[in-house]
Amino acid sequence: MAEKERGSKEAIEESFFTTPSFQALTIGLPFSAFKMLFGLLCWRAGGGAQASVILSAFGGLVMAWALIDLFMNLARIAFHLAGRASPIEYCIIAQAGRLMGRPKLFLAIDTLASFSIISIVLWSGWISHLSPLEARIWIAATILNLISVAFVNIWMELRRGW
Repeated sequence: MAEKERGSKEAIEESFFTTPSFQALTIGLPFSAFKMLFGLLCWRAGGGAQASVILSAFGGLVMAWALIDLFMNLARIAFHLAGRASPIEYCIIAQAGRLMGRPKLFLAIDTLASFSIISIVLWSGWISHLSPLEARIWIAATILNLISVAFVNIWMELRRGW
């Protein structure tokens, strides 16, 4: 029984849904979009007002963070499609974790930060300040991210039954 269970877990781990490309496309890129749009909203909110220079600077830093994460996810996809192990993580925070021997912990921290950004934008009402194109990007990132979670959960449950 234990061997069958282990074999099933290995099959799940080898599925398309757990490949670096799938994870980068459905988690990493949407999270980069959320970060970029949040940074843009912060930058806009701070624009012009002397007291909001800090908010503008923060927005710029968040946009730089998002851009780095975007390129890291694209690199992960490229390495995966080339059949090579990636020397980098999905995001800058997880890369710092790699240096400390805990990339998954730091990736989880990045995930918490991303979900916090989503919550801040929604609860603050800032989402209404997105342009129509930016709102479409936000919606596409949300749909891609949430639907992929559902597919992964369905796949895992189907695999458990086999």
